[in-house]
Amino acid sequence: MVSVKFYESAADELLKFAVIISRYQNKYVFCKHRDRDTWEVPGGHREPGEDITDTARRELYEETGALEYDLWPVCVYSVTAPDNLDGAETFGMLYFADIKRFEAELHSEIEQITLTECLPECLTYPDIQPVLMKEAARRRHL
Repeated sequence: MVSVKFYESAADELLKFAVIISRYQNKYVFCKHRDRDTWEVPGGHREPGEDITDTARRELYEETGALEYDLWPVCVYSVTAPDNLDGAETFGMLYFADIKRFEAELHSEIEQITLTECLPECLTYPDIQPVLMKEAARRRHL
């Protein structure tokens, strides 16, 4: 069973991921990796020595082509899953982005993005992404 928890803060060195719930013209932004048939919220792994907010900015650009946006931290989250890192709790920072402008083309592993008013049916992480979105909405970021 997957467990998702939320925290107000965590030690910086624990933050391994940045996930960015994004909206453009009042629609959610989801991306599709070229090797998968599912949709996901933009985000990814933190590079060694990288500030977690820089991770969020880099991933948002790489996965959506966002050029102009406002970005806010929402909270720290953790995921514990038996099939991930031997069930160890992993931490990330959840962000919200209001995107103003995209680049014309995507240049990374992302094949396409979609704009939608609700969650797509086929999510890459169906036990995690809806929980993150619900928490962002609860904290009044959506």
